[in-house]
Amino acid sequence: MPQEVEVRRVEEPEPLAFEQSTIFQGDALSVLRRLPAASIRCAMTSPPYWGLRDYGVETQIGLEETMPQFINRLVAVFREVHRVLTPDGTLWLNIGDGFTSGNRGYRAADKKNPARAMGVRPDTPDGLKPKDLLGIPWRLAFALQDDGWYLRTDIVWNKPNAMPESVKDRPNRSHEFLFMFTKSEKYLYNAEAVKERSETGGLRNRRSVWNVRTRPYAGAHFATFPPELVRPCVLASSGRGDFVLDPFFGSGTVGEVAQSEGRRYVGVEINPAYVELARKRLNAAETRIVRVAA
Repeated sequence: MPQEVEVRRVEEPEPLAFEQSTIFQGDALSVLRRLPAASIRCAMTSPPYWGLRDYGVETQIGLEETMPQFINRLVAVFREVHRVLTPDGTLWLNIGDGFTSGNRGYRAADKKNPARAMGVRPDTPDGLKPKDLLGIPWRLAFALQDDGWYLRTDIVWNKPNAMPESVKDRPNRSHEFLFMFTKSEKYLYNAEAVKERSETGGLRNRRSVWNVRTRPYAGAHFATFPPELVRPCVLASSGRGDFVLDPFFGSGTVGEVAQSEGRRYVGVEINPAYVELARKRLNAAETRIVRVAA
């Protein structure tokens, strides 16, 4: 007898609307797919770095077995960011780098910041050698460029107070990259709002090396954005009342800066503990929290 075929109706998830600053607790890709198209003017974020930290949440990004898997998952997330941006919208993306483990399957304990330590490290990626720099920022930047983004500039975030390293066979790394992507060839960029002081005391167009000291948020035990790294991005790429998106919201630095500059924000964060940190940090009366099932 022929096998009976099950027929059932699968409902599309309801769109997630927002009219005020909102934190969505849920997986970044799942939430972004339900946000309205062309609803966000500016996005600013720093996704989890590959193989660096275990946030203790299932489906988290950053613990993929291979580097291509990590890159591909981020490309999928930022494809949805591209969709929800307005045609003149901008994405500012900070991403850190690392070195191959030499197939060492463990990571030494981090006494200064235990939250950074993990029990395992990914294997050396195919094509790389022990002690190679991974090159993740540029690999991701080129993958996003191939996916349709306009890669407008790279910015060197120089950290004057960078943590020392114990290495003796290379310079200590004291910088990360911040990339500026746009959805279209023409986009909002308010150069006047982000001019900087020149050596002679006058104002000049902002340059591509930003000296910004790291500044931990007292309520968090993990790395956070310095507000002064976020502020120029928000001022250059949005206006008062616009929505600023951070799909990896963490403790809410992007939301705090957006709020202080008269913008609204949309944050997506998978870890409920970090959502609670952000709620305490931001004005609860102005923030709506929505828990989204996967």
